[in-house]
Amino acid sequence: MVVCLTGLWRYRNYLIIFLTPLLILPLPIIVGGPEASCGYVIILTALYWCTECMPLAVTGLLPIILFPMMGIMESSEVCTQYMKDSNMLFVGGLLMAIAVEHWNLHKRIALRVLLVVGVRPALLMMGFMGTTAFLSMWIGNTASTAMMLPIANAVLKQLCDTEAQAEEREMDLMAIRGAGPGTGIPKGQDNQAFDMEPEPEVEESPEARERKLKREAKYLKLDKGMSLSVCYSASIGGTATLTGTAPNLILKGQVDELFPGNGDIINFASWFGFSFPNMVLMLIISWLWLQFMYLGCNMKKLFGCGTNKDGDKEAYGVIKNEYKKLGSVSFAEGCILVMFVRLVLLWFTTEPGFMPGWAAVLFNKDKPYVTDGTVAMLMSTLFFVIPSQLPRCGGYSEDGKPLKAPPTLLNWDVVHKKMPWNILLLVGGGFALARGSEKSGLSQWLGESLAPLQSIPPVAISFLLSLLIATFTECSSNVATTTLFLPILASMAVAIKLHPLYVMLPCTICASLAFMLPVATPPNAIAFSYGNLKVMDMVKAGFVLNIIGVITINIALNTWGAAMLNLNTFPDWANVTTIPTP
Repeated sequence: MVVCLTGLWRYRNYLIIFLTPLLILPLPIIVGGPEASCGYVIILTALYWCTECMPLAVTGLLPIILFPMMGIMESSEVCTQYMKDSNMLFVGGLLMAIAVEHWNLHKRIALRVLLVVGVRPALLMMGFMGTTAFLSMWIGNTASTAMMLPIANAVLKQLCDTEAQAEEREMDLMAIRGAGPGTGIPKGQDNQAFDMEPEPEVEESPEARERKLKREAKYLKLDKGMSLSVCYSASIGGTATLTGTAPNLILKGQVDELFPGNGDIINFASWFGFSFPNMVLMLIISWLWLQFMYLGCNMKKLFGCGTNKDGDKEAYGVIKNEYKKLGSVSFAEGCILVMFVRLVLLWFTTEPGFMPGWAAVLFNKDKPYVTDGTVAMLMSTLFFVIPSQLPRCGGYSEDGKPLKAPPTLLNWDVVHKKMPWNILLLVGGGFALARGSEKSGLSQWLGESLAPLQSIPPVAISFLLSLLIATFTECSSNVATTTLFLPILASMAVAIKLHPLYVMLPCTICASLAFMLPVATPPNAIAFSYGNLKVMDMVKAGFVLNIIGVITINIALNTWGAAMLNLNTFPDWANVTTIPTP
């Protein structure tokens, strides 16, 4: 029996792939109609995404196969869903991130910030969390975590080794100063001949052993806290910008698809205005919680008041040496920094909201010709045009040959290796499912079914749905979670005459709050391998942070979010007859 179950477990992915379509096949056969056929495709895709029996990107291609075969959509119409404006915005943001990583600009920024904040426990954790969150706003969460954790481990190891050496010197000094009458050395003076003879191997005293165990336990706990702080701040930081993580762009794409007349309500500036303050609030509360869990509440020790400075200096030297290895700022790093700042400024001023943006003045006089995706692709294309070194006329290399033209800031080989193409297919699959449910009439049926929810207070609906998404995303990828739930939430909002963003916006951010399990996100998995963590360590810390995250997001939604986006009224652009839903 055990052998049989073991064999089934080994082949579980094959069983899911082949049995799932057969088990839900009665839905289109018995119920019939385009709504049931579309529901079949959506349920099948959702189960494949949740179980990950196939790569997520491959599952995202199922609508291209099944929608045309079931008579829901033409193949050409399905395929256009995989390359929308929000996909181009995603590609442009990723190209910027790849350029920053390729020239190590992110590492220079991170180390510089750590040199400023210092190495005292509380400030060190604050520095790592703030730096990781800032980097995750612009580059991938996984890349930020993978870069910051080795630096954190090196600093903590140096602090631990320095403290151990200081304790050994203190013990030796106490032993020497303990010499009295009969030794020929006055008590209280150093034995000058002690260093001239080899140290005999002495068995470790109980006191020394106890101090060693306390020191190792202290730094193991600190290591766990630092590892969790880095991976959590990477997930939190990604929520601050529209391009910070894929779910944010999925929300923009779904809103533009489901509500074409929304007036570009979700753009870089409006997203940043809502999410950045929320990110800062979550980051501060997360820092306080991790401080309490892993560092205690002794402010004197945490902030370094009255402590020995030698260990701090040596640990600080580790960061300083890493920074020196980078050398001076290169021409390429300077170019990327300038382009990065220009890109952010252009994003902020495209449609700032409180005044006409440059896009409206120059291009978008009657139609939205230029979007954030246009700006992202413009700046990203320049990486393949601008040289990585300052051009020079003439000159020869060391072997006497004429100098070649310098390479550009990016080449396609680098982009091909680092670009996560699978995310584009996954996001495109979500857009295709949304469009298919609109064409089939499934969204209209679902909206009518959800109408009784109108009697529930909107605050309660938002809070409960946020908890649901935060729980679901622990077991499924955040991209798959938002792709599946956002169209359903849009249908529900239209049915009960609630502003769609009132439920879609908090649920999108909650999809990134996967703090409890190592498998929930790649940053969690990286921290789990680096920090000597147990699953229960992550569960205990992450459970509270999940609750805190849901609360802070809903506070933000009902305060400055409601004022910025006018969430308390049902907008005219949301008053449509059918809403696509997967």
